[in-house]
Amino acid sequence: MTRRALKIVKNGQPLALAELAPLAVADFRDAILAAVHEGDRLACLCADAQLRLFAVLADDAGKTLRVARTQLDQPRYPALTPACPQAHLFERELAEQYGIVPEGHPWLKPVRYHRPWTGGESQPQPLPGVMDFYRVEGDEVHEVAVGPVHAGVIEPGHFRFQCHGETVFHLEIALGYQHRGVEQALEGGPHPLSLKQAETAAGDTSIAHVWAYCRNLEGLAGVKVSTRADRVRGVALELERAANHVGDLGALSGDVGFLPTASFCGRLRGDWLNLSAEVCGSRLGRNWLRPGGLQHDLDHALAERLLPRLEKAWVETQDALELLWGAASAMIRFEVAGHLTPVQAREIGLVGVPARACGISLDVRHDHPFGPYKDHAVVSVLAESGNVHSRAWVRWRELSESHRYLAAALKDLGHTPCDPKPLPLPGLAADCLCVSLIEGWRGEVLHLAITDGGGRFARYKIVDPSFHNWFGLALALRGEQISDFPLCNKSFNLSYCGHDL
Repeated sequence: MTRRALKIVKNGQPLALAELAPLAVADFRDAILAAVHEGDRLACLCADAQLRLFAVLADDAGKTLRVARTQLDQPRYPALTPACPQAHLFERELAEQYGIVPEGHPWLKPVRYHRPWTGGESQPQPLPGVMDFYRVEGDEVHEVAVGPVHAGVIEPGHFRFQCHGETVFHLEIALGYQHRGVEQALEGGPHPLSLKQAETAAGDTSIAHVWAYCRNLEGLAGVKVSTRADRVRGVALELERAANHVGDLGALSGDVGFLPTASFCGRLRGDWLNLSAEVCGSRLGRNWLRPGGLQHDLDHALAERLLPRLEKAWVETQDALELLWGAASAMIRFEVAGHLTPVQAREIGLVGVPARACGISLDVRHDHPFGPYKDHAVVSVLAESGNVHSRAWVRWRELSESHRYLAAALKDLGHTPCDPKPLPLPGLAADCLCVSLIEGWRGEVLHLAITDGGGRFARYKIVDPSFHNWFGLALALRGEQISDFPLCNKSFNLSYCGHDL
């Protein structure tokens, strides 16, 4: 069985389930492994209450997606994980949600510690962190437990280190302390609240998630968005990227005690966020996008007001970050901490900034172009060392690319009239599937919508980039000093709520 058995679709293109013939379980598994062996990524693996398994594989070089499904006769099948580590968390999720057992999986701990979605009321609900952790044996090996409650006002997550002196042998990350049931809430939709539920899947990535949701609805409803609306959506996405990259670079500076850049970026992040607030009233970009177009457009006068503020924020950001790149003491700390190899990154399916910091060219805007990125060439920013410095450098260069897009877009938007408010979408196609990818500031955001015979969501699956990347943080700590954990953690800056859907 080869990957030719998988159905090819494009980003945001609907597919009738009748065209996606179910494979035998063995063929489904073999086709996925063959596709990964030939260079595809396992972007999504999920199930539904009918024990149907769906897989989405990304062929980034070919700019296509491959989709497959199978029907399980019983809730078990031979695990993919031993041959494909990218399936590790997905298969743990299948076991937790539907009681589907991937036989041969090495570590079937819960992912989010919630009751199973089928027959769960009669089963006790596991508590996050109240389970065995992986242990390294040895007289001089000790454990260090961090969290789930942390010193700052941040979300909960538990980190269990196995250490020998200061050296980390293994880090296990336990999440699930704030599982919200977002995917379950979306089933049966679209409901009046569905847009807000998608928008808040990960609060600091509101634009990427709501855009993925809108594109799924537009694809399933057969609605084409105007070129202008797509251009404005791109402005929203790049402002979100810029604000978060500025904040991360400032926080990294603070973690090594370099306070000038940390202080400047703390203020500058607010300046970037305020550009979004000027358009839609929300610093996080809430209520900016809606299915079919925009809730808030960018007219000529507003674009003219934003442009000088954008340029001022960009000049001051460059000044603040040049201080960081010129500080030898900070650079030394960045260069010696948090190494990952390209082989590790590919094996576990890293996406976004951590993947590009390992020299892997993965960027949805380039590989699976959508909206304005079909015409606006995106330069994929790469580094080679896979360490904290590389992850910081990728953020810095991406900031420059975001500024380039924003400056051009704000100049051009004043020359075209605003779109009227979009009308409500027609009904969604029945018994269809649609996959939408958006390159959020952390990396690839995936939304998979599957409709039933009435055109409602039978299954809605969200994969935040953090779901792919948390294990990358664990690998980056192996053999490192435990005192570098805060710096490594911030260099990934992953989302707890994006994971704990």
